[in-house]
Amino acid sequence: MIIIADSGSTKTEWIVGEPVELSVTTKGINPVRDTKEEILDVVSTELMPKLFSATTCNIEDITEIHFYGAGCVSPFSQSVKEVLENLFTQAKVHVYSDLLGAVRALCGKEEGIACILGTGSNSCLCKDGEIVRNISPLGYILGDEGSGAVLGRTLLSEMLKGNLQELWDEFTRKYGLSVSEIINKVYRQPQANRFLASLVPFIKEHINTPSVKKMVVDEFTRFLERNIVPYNRPDLPVNFVGGVANNFTDEIKTACAACGLKAGKIMARPAEEMRKYHIYVI
Repeated sequence: MIIIADSGSTKTEWIVGEPVELSVTTKGINPVRDTKEEILDVVSTELMPKLFSATTCNIEDITEIHFYGAGCVSPFSQSVKEVLENLFTQAKVHVYSDLLGAVRALCGKEEGIACILGTGSNSCLCKDGEIVRNISPLGYILGDEGSGAVLGRTLLSEMLKGNLQELWDEFTRKYGLSVSEIINKVYRQPQANRFLASLVPFIKEHINTPSVKKMVVDEFTRFLERNIVPYNRPDLPVNFVGGVANNFTDEIKTACAACGLKAGKIMARPAEEMRKYHIYVI
């Protein structure tokens, strides 16, 4: 039996079995942020009790684990691998980046362009289920165009500079934040990117406001111009995964058309398509 995991910084989805017997959601695991002890706690106290209480399998029945996650790059990915190997002693454990997970969910083994639009953003040119070329996203200060963090940052910047003043009263009623509290959250509190991305639902609620729609389309256009156009493959559809992508499909398609690109698949969560890749494709 195999386990496929799709992990972000907020939550991890674990899909078990063939066909799917169980889907378990736990806290997110990001080895850049989390210690080995914290990763062990999530797997041992959240995943394993749910897994073994809901199925008839035991540890020895798990023969493969394919873990795709944010922050799962060398050397940080080693801590995830060691935790899983120590707990699932009979399993062959593989740990990959979330971008590779997007590749395999969106494109399988076909040549294509795979993108992540979530709290952060990323993209790559891919072929045969592997990454061929990647333009570094650089994080939400230097890059991450089109991400939830950058959309939230742009929303705040526009409102505080008076360009979306018509939304300010509703924003303050909804979130109860003063200007000084916003500045504190962005510049002095940890995980400012997650705070900024948490404002995406407010943007979605007002997407039919012309100024908001333009802001979102402009940001996706920046993502495409800086991260996709340089691949110089206008013949390939641009595929997307992530909560931001799933919430703004029309705006993504508008931005793609403006850049002379074709939007391909757009999905919220890739775990089930990852499972199909490992069972039916490779």
